[in-house]
Amino acid sequence: MDTNRRDFLKATVAAGGAVAAGVAPVALAGCAGGDAGGGGAEGAMADAGGTEPQQASRSLRILILGGTGFIGPHQVEYALSRGHEVTLFNRGRTNAHLFPGVEKLVGDRESDLTALEGRSWDAVVDNSATNAPHWVEASANLLRDSCERYIFVSTRSVYADTSRVPMSIDAPVWTYENAGVERGAERLPYGLGKAISEQIARDVFGEDRTLVFRPGLIIGPGDNTDRFTYWPVRVDRGGEVLSPGDGTDPVQIIDVRDFGDWLVRMAEAGEHGTYNVVGPATPRPMSELLYGIRAVTTAETTFTWVDADFLSEAGLRPYAEMPVWRPARDGFEGFARFDLTPEVEKGLTFRSLADTTAATLEFHFSRTAERQARVFNRLSPEREAEVLAAWHASRRG
Repeated sequence: MDTNRRDFLKATVAAGGAVAAGVAPVALAGCAGGDAGGGGAEGAMADAGGTEPQQASRSLRILILGGTGFIGPHQVEYALSRGHEVTLFNRGRTNAHLFPGVEKLVGDRESDLTALEGRSWDAVVDNSATNAPHWVEASANLLRDSCERYIFVSTRSVYADTSRVPMSIDAPVWTYENAGVERGAERLPYGLGKAISEQIARDVFGEDRTLVFRPGLIIGPGDNTDRFTYWPVRVDRGGEVLSPGDGTDPVQIIDVRDFGDWLVRMAEAGEHGTYNVVGPATPRPMSELLYGIRAVTTAETTFTWVDADFLSEAGLRPYAEMPVWRPARDGFEGFARFDLTPEVEKGLTFRSLADTTAATLEFHFSRTAERQARVFNRLSPEREAEVLAAWHASRRG
């Protein structure tokens, strides 16, 4: 990454709020609450250019199961900045060099929890349970009498019905019955596995000692899935960008830093219950997302909006070849129309799109050239050009 690009991105982060404010939003009906912007709970980390995190009123002993992948490091950094004592438990294979001053316990969620025996913590954060409920059952039972609170990172995918507008935690979640899965099945669908894991945590720790987060797509620096990253990189490349739908489909995602910071603050407050973690509170239309991303770059870019049915016929699927985007139809009307009133009242805040975009690009260009190229594995430039050509031809016909 050249110095000019790096300096530009850093300057953009500093001016993030002003840049984002220049993008006029498209109104979306059926959603409660307003965009929380950069405000929020006392002690929240401000947007770029703001103050440093304040020290928490009391120091917590926090055990993080995992902690060195994508979301964990942001939790650790913020917890340390707030004066908490952090312990990591994992296999010691991923990013083992991180946090040399933090206590690290080595074990395996599948077969070896002995390093956790005889220890106590104020809170445990379970980041690494994927869709393996027996992992949660084992760790929760072991820690029940030695830990005050179990914090489980679940997923928006637990919802069996996302057609509601607006969506809330009252929407039905997956069960063995509505998923058509037999109890005792060796492998569970992702959403079902997480839903069962949530309930196991509640059953073991009790409702008043369990805190569950249901994030949607988590984005930002450190994300190696490239789902959101595709769009900043593609826009930064310039030229004609194949853009899905008509620009009005809503988007609700969450910056990994906003999620990690809020999780720590909720632990400090001793909260319990279940919360959705997406943003902003007023869903952002796909057009605003792409134009907001473009405002962070210097690229000469145009957007060609391609009909959802045409994309489907061309084999370009939502959340796959067309990441982030999900048409608000066919049972997904509420997929990105969550009412976040309870979450905002509890202090969930959202940094600017400019901040997230610039930080994501900075991370992307810090990777090797070979790794950077893989961002187009879902949709190559050649395939994008083919579909655009076919779309233009269909319009001329």
